[in-house]
Amino acid sequence: MGDLTGRIGGAVQGYDLDAHWDGERITGRIGGRFQGKDLRLTCGGGQVEGRIGGQVHGFSAVGELSPARVQVRLGGRFDGDDVELTLDGGRVTGRFSGRLSGKDVDLTLHRGHLRGRIGGVFEGKDVELDVQDTPAEVAALAAVCAYKVLEDDEQASAAGASSGA
Repeated sequence: MGDLTGRIGGAVQGYDLDAHWDGERITGRIGGRFQGKDLRLTCGGGQVEGRIGGQVHGFSAVGELSPARVQVRLGGRFDGDDVELTLDGGRVTGRFSGRLSGKDVDLTLHRGHLRGRIGGVFEGKDVELDVQDTPAEVAALAAVCAYKVLEDDEQASAAGASSGA
């Protein structure tokens, strides 16, 4: 039904998102061939479930999805992040990863393009996606998944650098 392509996080320190929406599933890749994760989500009946990455180095996605709201858990019960988004017209707003230590999501859908920012002015990441016929709620969830992959990889890289690895 449509391709979902673009970038999360800018030209230098960002990840590509290259996925396909077939009306029930969104599948594709976040990041590049060597560094990044596969994206596999199934959407239907107001529910979404699937996996980003592999069984060892990845996380699950489970929750509710509608044209007005996204409420999804990325990762496990203890080591995961909540995604709570509201869709109103062409706006997608909400939070990723909780009220206190989480990030704001502020995206706009206009003429097949999803643009905006996840996170704040200084520590956030830009979102620039061509979404074609992909529903806004699916595109917004894919953008947040890409943000989480990028953020997790940046934190792992910083931890490795600080430990002398």
